[in-house]
Amino acid sequence: MSDAHLTERSRDGGREPVELTEEPIQLSTRDPGGDPDERSGGWSRRRKIGWTVALVVGLAGAAVLGVGGLRVAQQKDTQLTSPDQVAGLTRDDSERAKSTADYLRSGLAANIELDRSFGTVYRDPADEKRSVLIFGGTTLLWQPERDLDSLFRLMSDETGAVNGLRELPAGSLGGVLKCGSTSGEGGDFAVCGWADHGSVVMAMFPGRSVDDAGGLLRNLRDGMQTRG
Repeated sequence: MSDAHLTERSRDGGREPVELTEEPIQLSTRDPGGDPDERSGGWSRRRKIGWTVALVVGLAGAAVLGVGGLRVAQQKDTQLTSPDQVAGLTRDDSERAKSTADYLRSGLAANIELDRSFGTVYRDPADEKRSVLIFGGTTLLWQPERDLDSLFRLMSDETGAVNGLRELPAGSLGGVLKCGSTSGEGGDFAVCGWADHGSVVMAMFPGRSVDDAGGLLRNLRDGMQTRG
């Protein structure tokens, strides 16, 4: 069959034949002017700024995680001891003192899961009425301040409200240290505690101000805490 009639039909329609070239056909409806950088194959200024911001934020987040991870690694392997003498105080090994310390230790361990716990009473040779009751333990803590605050709330339930709670310098071992005051049968006394990623400790300081108790707790910590 001849296809001459196809040629004739095309001519009769009065349409010019489509001329094919090697140039690509533009299908996009975007303005071909566009961003000069995009036309040249580079990134637009907006895209560069976006990626720069994302990179900075990502690096900052990685830095925070890195610092936090390093702090956990440094603090997690903690040991606590109860030396015979520490910070000018002498350990009280009487049965009454041991019973009191064990009661405090058991109460703490019942409310926070610890790998090891302890409770000790230290006598002040200068004043028997200013004995220090200290108890706590070691474990991995991801949020030390939160756990320390929980123990202060527990103390409030047991002894009455802990008032004026505030953060004090934690010393060279880091972490967080807080003190407040509460009332007991012998009058007001200071309550302090420290926590880091490897330990949490509370102490009661009859006959001492909050500032004095905070300084004494730092000294006790320096003599009782070591890291592996």
